[in-house]
Amino acid sequence: MQIRVSVQTSARLHLGFLDLNGGLGRHFGSFGLAIDRPVTALSIFHAREASVEGPEAVRAAAHIAALRRHLNLSATYGVRIEEAIPTHAGLGSGTQLAFALAAGLRRLEGLPEDFASDALLLQRGGRSGIGAALFSRGGLVVDGGHGSQTRLPPVLCHLPFPEDWRIILVMDSAFSGVHGAEERAAFAALPQFPAAAAADICHRLLMQALPALAEQDLAQFGQAVGHIQVILGDYFAPAQGGARYTSASVAEVMGRLAHFGAQGIGQSSWGPTGFAFVASDDEAQRLVRLVQEERRAQKTEAAAGDPVLVVCKAVNQGARIASNSASRDSWNSENQPGTQDLRQGIN
Repeated sequence: MQIRVSVQTSARLHLGFLDLNGGLGRHFGSFGLAIDRPVTALSIFHAREASVEGPEAVRAAAHIAALRRHLNLSATYGVRIEEAIPTHAGLGSGTQLAFALAAGLRRLEGLPEDFASDALLLQRGGRSGIGAALFSRGGLVVDGGHGSQTRLPPVLCHLPFPEDWRIILVMDSAFSGVHGAEERAAFAALPQFPAAAAADICHRLLMQALPALAEQDLAQFGQAVGHIQVILGDYFAPAQGGARYTSASVAEVMGRLAHFGAQGIGQSSWGPTGFAFVASDDEAQRLVRLVQEERRAQKTEAAAGDPVLVVCKAVNQGARIASNSASRDSWNSENQPGTQDLRQGIN
């Protein structure tokens, strides 16, 4: 029987950097959340000829080639990518694809996991460490940024996210977030981040956002996230056309969600995806209907590039990895709670 390893990993929200000043010798630091949609789902298996099928095939083929060299593997592999997180949307698509391929290949060959090595090889975690941490753990994660000896930012905090809370995503496919050489140039051009602002962010995270999450206090959690997002949005605005949001239409919808009572309004990474938190699925659906009804009343028909609103929830487990050989299914098995919804598409 041909052994086939399947990997399913979910998108993540980048909720903010902690210290872009670096005055204490560590840079960046970040916190983020695993969400149940959109997802990347793929399978990997031995094949007579190397092949990659599906979205992100070119990038995936390059990752497999790099992993084969690094792990000194002589076999050839087939990869089928069934679904992929949208690229350059602020949802961690590149990192999740890279770790899904590395984890799948290591499972197929019976090799131990090594996130730090894989991150370095596949050029992940250069600033934020939440992608790797959320791939393996899910939930909400805080990483400690980069020091002089850091390979992959250390995980400082990992908390489960309330099961009842929902996240409303606002997605605009007409825009792409800053990435690659453009992203490096943007960081180089931005002024030095004020130490006082970094201190404010860390204070809000440690003494408001995290305690509120532990006590399931949505209002306080949302207030802290929203405050941090304002600081970072203003700082990154020069690289985003002068605004806190990459997409003006996303910004408009975020304003309406805030008006209707959503908490913790912000943009994930460089966007264009915006996010907001609410207390329940019923409340999320109500707010989405209100926004959609308003927008329909303002025009006769939907225009290309209009934002899409998606209701999702947090994922408190890591990626699901399984093979069709029962003896190898020992990590993140399919019967974990919370995995059954990951493959539902965006509606």
